Amino acid sequence: MEDSKIFELVDHTLLAPTATLKEIEVLCEEAIKYNCASVCIPPSFVKPVCERYPTLNVCTVIGFPLGYSAASAKIQEVSQAIEDGASELDVVINIGDAKAGKFDKITAELSALKKAAVDKTLKVIIECCYLTQGEKTALCKCVTDSKADYIKTSTGFGTGGATIDDIKLFKANIGPNVKIKAAGGMRTREDFIAFINEGCSRLGTSSAVKVLMAGGSAGAY
Repeated sequence: MEDSKIFELVDHTLLAPTATLKEIEVLCEEAIKYNCASVCIPPSFVKPVCERYPTLNVCTVIGFPLGYSAASAKIQEVSQAIEDGASELDVVINIGDAKAGKFDKITAELSALKKAAVDKTLKVIIECCYLTQGEKTALCKCVTDSKADYIKTSTGFGTGGATIDDIKLFKANIGPNVKIKAAGGMRTREDFIAFINEGCSRLGTSSAVKVLMAGGSAGAY
C-alpha cells in the first residue's frame, strides 16, 4: 500500500495537555503537506486553526478523555466546536454508564449529540481497554441506533489502544452505515496497513509522518 493512501485515512492528532498553538500549527502544515483526512486537536485550538487554515478538515474531541461530563455539557461542547469551525467531532461515551449496563442512557446521549452535530461527522469513542466483550457488543448497538457516523476504539489516553480483535468485533456488530476508526497502539507502517485491511476507514495517530516518512516508530496515540 502506498504511503499516500495511508495518509488519506489518517486523523493527524495532537491532544497532549501541553500542546501549544505553535505545535498545532506544525501538525496542520504536515496534514496539508501529506493530504491527511483531518487534524484532530483540542477544542481550544479549533477557532484559530480554522481561521488560519480554512480549507483544512478539523476534528476535535468532546467529553475527552474520560467521558463522564454531563450530556448537556457535551452538547454545549459540540455546539461551540461547530461554531468555531470543526467539521468532525470525536466524543467519549460515559464509560461508567457502560459498566453499569445503562446502554439505553448511552444511546439517548449519543442520539442527542448526533442531533446537535447536525451535518457534521460524529465519531464515538468507546474506550475498549476498559470493557468486556459483552459491553463492546452492546455499545456497537448504541452507536448504530444513535445514527453516529463512526465507532472508535480508544482515546489514546487509556490503558490500551486499538486491537485487531476489537475491529473484528465491531465489524460483526455495527450497522451498515457505521464506519470504524482505530486509535492508539499503532506504532509501525505494518500496523497502519493491518488496521486498514481489517476495515478501518480512519486511523487516529500522532506519528504517521514520523513512521511513514522517517522510518520511526509511533508514540502512545
